[in-house]
Amino acid sequence: MNIHEYQAKGILRSFGVPVPDGHVIYNSASAREWSKRLGEGPWVVKAQIHAGGRGKGGGVKLARTPNEVRDLAREMLGMTLVTHQTGPEGKLVKRVLVEEGCNIANELYVSLLVDRATSKVTVMASTEGGMDIEEVAAKTPEKIFMEAVDPLVGLTPFQCRKIAFSLGLDGKLINKAVKLLEGLYTTFIACDCSLLEINPLVVTAENNLLALDAKFGFDDNALFRHPKIADLRDYDEEDHNEIEASQYDLSYISLTGNIGCLVNGAGLAMATMDIIKHYGGDPANFLDVGGGATIERVTEAFKIILSDANVKGILVNIFGGIMKCDVIATGVVEAAKQVGIKVPLVVRLEGTNVALGKQMLAESGLNIVTADGMADAAQKIVAAVKGAN
Repeated sequence: MNIHEYQAKGILRSFGVPVPDGHVIYNSASAREWSKRLGEGPWVVKAQIHAGGRGKGGGVKLARTPNEVRDLAREMLGMTLVTHQTGPEGKLVKRVLVEEGCNIANELYVSLLVDRATSKVTVMASTEGGMDIEEVAAKTPEKIFMEAVDPLVGLTPFQCRKIAFSLGLDGKLINKAVKLLEGLYTTFIACDCSLLEINPLVVTAENNLLALDAKFGFDDNALFRHPKIADLRDYDEEDHNEIEASQYDLSYISLTGNIGCLVNGAGLAMATMDIIKHYGGDPANFLDVGGGATIERVTEAFKIILSDANVKGILVNIFGGIMKCDVIATGVVEAAKQVGIKVPLVVRLEGTNVALGKQMLAESGLNIVTADGMADAAQKIVAAVKGAN
C-alpha cells in the first residue's frame, strides 16, 4: 500500500523526523488562508498523487505571495498530471499540499528498504539527492552507499555516523544525521514498511537537515496490525480492478495488453506472461488466484479480467497441487455461464484431478480450447486473439 506525501510526512513527524510544516487542502480558497498560517513565504504548492516526477510534470511550484498560492492551487486542483510514472493517461489531482519553503544548500538521498539478497533492512544513501536513484545507479553507481542492518542489533550510532560521512556531512550535522537516521529506522520497523524513501533530504542554509519529500511502501500482509495506516489508503489513486481483486484475496495487477491471464502461483503467472510475450502476444494482467482458491474466487477472477475492455482472449494456466484442477474447471464453467465469456478461452490444466477437470470442460458444452503444456497454450491463445482481430 502507498500513501500521499502529506500523509508520509505526518507519520515521520510523529516519530521526530524533521519535515517542513504544511497542510493539505482541497480548494484554492483555503490554500490562501493556510499559507498565511504557515508564516512568511515563500511557500511550495505540491500536487498529491501516487507517482514520482511531479516537479517535471508541473505538479510542484514555488509561490511568493498568498494570492499566488491560491492561484497555483486553483491551477493544480482538477488537472490531470502526467509524469514518467503515471503513464500517458496521467492522474487527476484532487488535493494539494501547501508547505513552507526552505533555503536549500544541498540535496541528498536516503532510503530504507528490505534487501531480499541479505534478508536485512538496508540503508541506501547518495549525495545525488533530487534525482531518480535508478538513473544514479545506472550511470554513477559509485555514488550510492549501502549499509545493512543486523535485525538483532538495529541501526547503531556507529552505522549512522558512517552513513553521514558518506554523504559528506561534518560538524554539528553529524549528530543531527544520527538522530534523523535513527528516527527513520524506528519508523520503518514500527510501521512494517517495505520502503521508506527521502528524496531529497536537504541541508538548509541554517545548517539543519529536513526531509523535503517522503515516500512510503508498506507490507500489505502486516496492515492488520496498523489500522490507522490502513485508513490512509486512497482508493481513488488505485486501479478499480486491483481494489476489487483485493476483496477476494486475488493478486491482480493491470497491464496494457489484450490477453487476460488466470494462473495459480506468482512464479507460474510470471512465466505465463513471459511465454505469451515469447509467442508474440501481450498480457493484459497479472492474476494469481492462489493455491487454495474457491469456485467463487475463480468466478470473480473471470469477472475482473473481462471488465477490462482491452481483453480479447483469456489464458487459464493451472498447475494443480493444493489447487485441484476440477475446482478450477468448475469455476471456469460457472464463470462462463454467469459472465458470458465471448472472447477466445484457452485452458491448460496439469496436476491433481487433471483428468476429471478436463472431462468437466469437455462436457460443459462451452467453447473452450484445451491445451497440453504452456507452449501449446500460449500459441493457441495468441493465434486465437490475432485471428479475432
